[in-house]
Amino acid sequence: MNKIIDEDYKIKVGITTGDTNGIGYEIIIKALADQRMTEICTPIVYGSSKAASYHRKTLNISDFNFNIIRKADQANPKKPNIVNLLEQEIKIDLGQDTVVGGEMALLSLEAAVDDLRKGQIDVLVTAPINKHSIRQAGFHFQGHTEYLANRFGSDDYLMLMISRNLRIGVITGHIPLHEVPSSLSASLISKKVKILHQSLIQDFAIPKPKIALLGLNPHAGDRGVIGTDEQTLIEPVIKTLFDEGLLVFGPYPADGFFGLGTYRQFDGVLAMYHDQGMLPFKTLSFDTGVNFTAGLPIVRTSPAHGTAYEIAGKDQASPDAFREALYFACDILRNRAQYNELISNPLGSDPAMRGGQTES
Repeated sequence: MNKIIDEDYKIKVGITTGDTNGIGYEIIIKALADQRMTEICTPIVYGSSKAASYHRKTLNISDFNFNIIRKADQANPKKPNIVNLLEQEIKIDLGQDTVVGGEMALLSLEAAVDDLRKGQIDVLVTAPINKHSIRQAGFHFQGHTEYLANRFGSDDYLMLMISRNLRIGVITGHIPLHEVPSSLSASLISKKVKILHQSLIQDFAIPKPKIALLGLNPHAGDRGVIGTDEQTLIEPVIKTLFDEGLLVFGPYPADGFFGLGTYRQFDGVLAMYHDQGMLPFKTLSFDTGVNFTAGLPIVRTSPAHGTAYEIAGKDQASPDAFREALYFACDILRNRAQYNELISNPLGSDPAMRGGQTES
């Protein structure tokens, strides 16, 4: 990281608009209408000024305007900015799955990622996409996570759902349920645990994190009565990692683990498959939950909810999760900068700490 991200640095947050027919523009406008947001960061939205105006009028918000710019380096640090990606009108069909909605989502995402790679923005916050419509526009990935991993050349990444009191990662992501057992391996579980462990240290400033693994089968196999995956696969991995010095525990039955509140004893949790982690997380943190892609060289967050077509344009969408995504992106970048500074200069600037002498 070449930039000095200290307490005085104002982070440039690149924001994608997601599907234009969903609630993306609504939650962005509602979040940025709070003038305090521009005190902690410089928001730079990648989208269409005409689409933004359409959504603003739909919401009947009269006291909010974007600073329209052509490039990110023209951003006004005191205002919400929008990089206007096209001049022409676009067809908006609120609540509908359309090719145009997918095309605009992809245009926004690619423009923001290009600027992130060039250092024009510091972090990325993505509004929700509709996977069907964006694939019709030429998007060939399962989601944001896989796309960003490809763009930044990373094979070691983890979809991590975070809130102020819960962090859950999933070992197998967007794959059919019947493929989960055959996709699990000791090397995959170990790799995901280590990604989570490193992220908790560098991104969340937890020096010695405690991690819980969930079982694959109901009741974590019930000692082999319901399944043996826990005994033959998961438990040996936990033992190996624990012997290496990582505080890893489990495997825990998912129902009791969340029902009894055991998750509160851990800094991070790893689920074996998507819904095993998403269901409890969204039940406990739906309104403020954030999706963070751990393991990438860049910081990307997103609200944990989807496009919410059913309420698009009805002024019912809450900006809380999107606002949390903005906060988390800035916090994680600062934590990562402090961590990088620490490992590059572990003894600090005190000559005595480096073995030098001081005047007496």
